[in-house]
Amino acid sequence: MPTRIRIEAPGIVMDAMLNDSPTAQKIARALPLEAEANTWGDEIYFSIPVEMPLDDRAKELVNAGDLGYWPRGRAFCIFFGPTPISAPGEIRPASAVNIVGKVCGDPAHFKTVKDGDLVRVVAAT
Repeated sequence: MPTRIRIEAPGIVMDAMLNDSPTAQKIARALPLEAEANTWGDEIYFSIPVEMPLDDRAKELVNAGDLGYWPRGRAFCIFFGPTPISAPGEIRPASAVNIVGKVCGDPAHFKTVKDGDLVRVVAAT
């Protein structure tokens, strides 16, 4: 069953949905999460206490607003635009990610998040 979450960063409160994949549900059980943001182009990522392999939803190209889990870095990822290795018109993670959900609003709001900003992911009430 999908899980509604809230992502909070300086000046941003964004609702999102985690899908029903095993990776997403393991993330839901680990909430709340809090970490300093790392940015890579138009992607925010941070390590979380979840360890999962690539699954059948893994992708090497994602869409703006997708939430991913990057097994190599044990990281939660928020995609809102191109990364440094994206070709024109695509959003390419560093390597394949499990798609674990989607933000419910305009992901472009995450462009204001800087390296080191505190990001929280909590269960929505």
